Amino acid sequence: MKTIVYRDNGGPEVLELVERDVPAPGAGEVRVRVAVSGVNPTDVQARAGMGHAKNFPEITPHHDGAGTIDAVGEGVDPGRVGQRVWLFMAAAGRPAGTAAEYTVVPAERAVPLPDDAGFDVGAALGVPALTAHRALTVAEDGPRRLAPGALKDKVVLAAGGAGAVGHAVIQLARWAGATVISTVSSPGKARLAAAAGAHHVVNYREGDAAAAIREIAPDGVDVIAEVALGANLELDLSVLRFRGTLSVYANQGGVPVELDVRRTMVLNTRFQFLVLYTAGPEVLNAAIEDVTAAVADGALPVGEDHGLPLLRFPLDRAADAYRAVESGAVGKVLVDLP
Repeated sequence: MKTIVYRDNGGPEVLELVERDVPAPGAGEVRVRVAVSGVNPTDVQARAGMGHAKNFPEITPHHDGAGTIDAVGEGVDPGRVGQRVWLFMAAAGRPAGTAAEYTVVPAERAVPLPDDAGFDVGAALGVPALTAHRALTVAEDGPRRLAPGALKDKVVLAAGGAGAVGHAVIQLARWAGATVISTVSSPGKARLAAAAGAHHVVNYREGDAAAAIREIAPDGVDVIAEVALGANLELDLSVLRFRGTLSVYANQGGVPVELDVRRTMVLNTRFQFLVLYTAGPEVLNAAIEDVTAAVADGALPVGEDHGLPLLRFPLDRAADAYRAVESGAVGKVLVDLP
């Protein structure tokens, strides 16, 4: 089979297309014929050695993807052969992810893909959708599960709504009944956030963003899904309601976070920092069930018309896919398997 590997940390040039034997699933595992593989910033960070230990001599990257189960190991229902699935955390703690024609994963990391959803949707779930679910379910007085109506009467602010996680936040929050506001940095990104389903879009580079958000939500925002805490903290605290929640999944731009302790105390602000690797099985299982239900309801479409342009690369151009992510390409970067 064809697969992408790297043996040393570094830039995109360390990625190599090679031939390897088709792997066999072990006990509790399934083998998936991958159709589409999704690339995330965490894949770029792992390849570059940024905060990720390289635990194997050779690594096939990518956590996310979608395809069809073609073999199962001992203890797995043989009826799953032929099942269309979406994959998450395929490379977490393992040497091989989805940047290959075939991948082997624990059976629970291959989730049945609803019949009406294509492989592009499946490959775009994983890290973005599960992160978005976590961001929306950590408020002190908010729901722990998402479903239609779960966020009724809540106001959610999706920072960076044109990004993959921001896009998923908008879609899941809208599906769950929230009023959704998104902040963006350009008219083009504003169009994407609106296409994703945001009720209100605020360009923070034009005018007084805090005043614009407060006009929409006079009592403040309930939950903010934050991608750039250092850069956006002042705005966030200006629009967050008392006992509101800041769900932080990244600090893009690397601006240092300077916290006014008294101000956040007066607001009774809850900061929830989150990453999937350590979220725990109960959190992940709940997110998987809810995200799959949202997909079945048609709530998580992808493509430019739905606010998430797809940038496609063949497997032998995986390095270019990484360069697209690193250059800040807007949309979801996908690798198509031959």
